[in-house]
Amino acid sequence: MAFVGSPLDRADDIRNDAERLASLMDWRARLLKLDGLAPVHTDDGQLEWGTLADAAPDADLVFLGMLDTKACFAAVPGEGAEGPAYAQPAIWRAMTALEPAELALYGGARSLVDWHARHRFCARCGQPTVLAKGGWQRSCGGCSAQHFPRTDPVTIMAVEHQGKLLLGRQPRFPPKMFSALAGFVEPGESIEEAVAREVFEEAGVRVRDVQYIASQPWPFPSQLMIGCFALADDGALTIDHTELEEARWFTREELLDARAAGPDGNDTLVFPRSFAIAHHLVTWWLDR
Repeated sequence: MAFVGSPLDRADDIRNDAERLASLMDWRARLLKLDGLAPVHTDDGQLEWGTLADAAPDADLVFLGMLDTKACFAAVPGEGAEGPAYAQPAIWRAMTALEPAELALYGGARSLVDWHARHRFCARCGQPTVLAKGGWQRSCGGCSAQHFPRTDPVTIMAVEHQGKLLLGRQPRFPPKMFSALAGFVEPGESIEEAVAREVFEEAGVRVRDVQYIASQPWPFPSQLMIGCFALADDGALTIDHTELEEARWFTREELLDARAAGPDGNDTLVFPRSFAIAHHLVTWWLDR
């Protein structure tokens, strides 16, 4: 699954030791090369690295962790992400070009430096914040508040009714592309409650027997996709068109045919991309 399996040792003990961290910032340290927030990589799917001398003199450097006994860093860009990932061709190319471990390493780095770029001021008092703990915290000099990189939980659901699977498409999706329904977990909700609420809000379907299947970090900007499965007793759909352009129940045969057709799909359906957890949820449902 994409974005999992990073080879980095996150080295929490080093993050919390300013002197030790400073001692690692020498000629042996590695700097992850980024073009804004996009990865720079070789033709054979490897990330490109430089030295700390390649960073701008005033750059904020985030400590990513240790790899092959070398400290790894990334520079915070001048601006955070603009627009969704699907609108950035370089990001989509990287997700298919990078080796799995390299993609996981990039995903963690991207989430972290993007958070820093978008959280330069204190949410409590509005004063500028500074990088702390190697980049795993920002501290406010005005009110002493501490801010930490955030991860937003999102449920994504494979919903079954009478041997068919519910998939939907948003207006921004490429033609013929459908995916599992998804939505953010709200304050005060369990995962199971979020699954039930989101499916009902988007498609008007009540679900039961929610099961957890798998999870995936999704660094656009920084979500944890929580893959679930649920059953529906009624297949009638009432679609919220502010969320979905279309939603349909697909048979096993339709999904198998779309999967076999490859990345361009068949005449009616493009199977979810392999780097998305929706691909693995639908595949799990087909192959179980």
